[in-house]
Amino acid sequence: MTTPPGLRERKKQATREALREAALRLAVERGPDRVRVEDIAEAAGVSPRTYNNYFASREQAIVAAVTADREARVAASVAARPADVRLADAVTDAVVEQYTDPGAHGQEALLLVTTRPALRDAYLDATASIEPPLTTALAARLDDASAPAARVLAASTAAAVRIALEGWIRPTGDPGGLVVPAGSLSDRLRAALAPLAPAFDAAEGRARP
Repeated sequence: MTTPPGLRERKKQATREALREAALRLAVERGPDRVRVEDIAEAAGVSPRTYNNYFASREQAIVAAVTADREARVAASVAARPADVRLADAVTDAVVEQYTDPGAHGQEALLLVTTRPALRDAYLDATASIEPPLTTALAARLDDASAPAARVLAASTAAAVRIALEGWIRPTGDPGGLVVPAGSLSDRLRAALAPLAPAFDAAEGRARP
């Protein structure tokens, strides 16, 4: 059973959510370039020092509102798949499902992030967060928390997702640096993850009695 988070952890999560929601709201209202860390902190009711305990930049906070625990949801989705579902398929379906879902803020927020170079970079960097929760989910699925396979597969998945996103977000050649999503993200994700299928199959084969 999962232990419910304590009061301190709940307060930290509430602060993180308040900061990322304030960051996105101000970015939509004013434009990202006109939002300061001090503005986000004030809107969330905390000090700039507290803000810095949660996010390293305004871009990171804005992107966090759009991704909103997506990495944990990918891992949870993998863990929830029936045991008879091929592991490679479980991971691919979970990634595609979560990364093509516009989330609570919809396409407008996603467009804001993917059409601004600085926000785009932070969005791509956020894919690294896939590794820790997915490692845990894969280790449980493979029934071997001590083996490096789960971590290697999780790190490879994160790299594949980043590559797919980089291909999806392409510069238009606009002198202002505008970038726009290109093509089907679902197709790009599946294509990037496909080369990992043999490694997932091998790890899953070793885990079977």
